Amino acid sequence: MRLENVWLRYHRRGPWVLRGVDVRIGPGEVAVVLGRNGVGKSTLLQVAAGVLRPARGRVADRPGRVGWVPERFPADQPFTVARYLTGMARVAGLDGPAADAAVTAWTDRLGLAAFRAVRLPELSKGTAQKVGLAQAMLRPPGLLVLDEPWEGLDATTRELVPELIDEVLTAGGAVLVSDHRGETVRLPGARRWTVADGTVTEETSAPDEAIAVVEVAVPAARVAGTVARLRAEGHQVLRVRPDASSNKPQAVDGAGAVVEQAAGETR
Repeated sequence: MRLENVWLRYHRRGPWVLRGVDVRIGPGEVAVVLGRNGVGKSTLLQVAAGVLRPARGRVADRPGRVGWVPERFPADQPFTVARYLTGMARVAGLDGPAADAAVTAWTDRLGLAAFRAVRLPELSKGTAQKVGLAQAMLRPPGLLVLDEPWEGLDATTRELVPELIDEVLTAGGAVLVSDHRGETVRLPGARRWTVADGTVTEETSAPDEAIAVVEVAVPAARVAGTVARLRAEGHQVLRVRPDASSNKPQAVDGAGAVVEQAAGETR
């Protein structure tokens, strides 16, 4: 997919939010969209997803199936979770049995089974975001566009987002994702697009830049405090998981700094 000389503004005489954007992303690639609040990250993602049409330029070779998850899922709709997802599955081209199977699979996977009969306006922000993720994945997308997908999610679902991204990439799809939480450190090899002053530039890592991933084993009672301290010190916590041998949670850090060593070796 290519954005070719894309310009966009929200009002005819308003300022340009995007100016002359030229970027491309291919099958199996993921790009992280970075930038300060208000610089046009969400606008760029909406153009890529087809939610907005550029005033000038064009979007070429957009995949036929696009999964779009906005930063805040529009939950002010008079449907239950099950009815909404079933309707979205039918819009995506699934027949009745296939739609029912997809809705069941994704509500189970995202922990939404207990909310199937709940109306969307009654959901918490985090639960509504799960519905947004589910509707984007009901039929495998050729392009998945995620605007701050970790915002408001519980820890378990935050761990699942990189898995969903990896599944789309493995199937030959492309992924665009914005993030201000530092969660995209979990996406090794991701391209980095920075939005500033309406333009988009691609960052390149220095050739000698190295990232170390360190596993730290801590008692279960200290997990929350350890994670908070690591993040406060500038480390990126990739995931928290139980130790397979002892059932003790382990915090996994990926900030490029050694947090704890065992016998002189970093794990």
